Amino acid sequence: MVSKESIITGAMLILITYTLGLSLVSQAFPAAQTSKTLSSTGSIQIQTTAGIGVYENVQCTTPKTSMLWGTLEPGTSQTITCYIKNEGSTSTRLSMYVDSWIPESLEFSNYLVPDWDYDNQPINSGASIPVTFTLMVDAGITGITTFSFDITIVGSS
Repeated sequence: MVSKESIITGAMLILITYTLGLSLVSQAFPAAQTSKTLSSTGSIQIQTTAGIGVYENVQCTTPKTSMLWGTLEPGTSQTITCYIKNEGSTSTRLSMYVDSWIPESLEFSNYLVPDWDYDNQPINSGASIPVTFTLMVDAGITGITTFSFDITIVGSS
């Protein structure tokens, strides 16, 4: 007759052997593993029309010429707040457009969606407002590990 201790010891040895075997197999054959982490290695350029300044600080003394989004995961978003100042002589409204995508894929812009919280209110001459830019990353993005694009901010009376 086999003792309980022998059965338990045998079962534990089988479990340990099975676990080690799975560990070795998963290292040798990773299950459809792809990196989806995005990193903005290229800077995102900010271009403005005459009379508009973009700054890093509320005092509008440190110009902001690019945005570094850092490491992004699919299905997440990242925000960056800047201060936009009307340096012209008349009230202005802003608009934004994005171009010069790298990589240059038409589908790419469907997976990375830049936006801002500017509410189309006029900005008086000499005034500044905080504006938060958001970059949303679609959960289905694959195959992209670096990216860059240009944001252009246009002021019009």
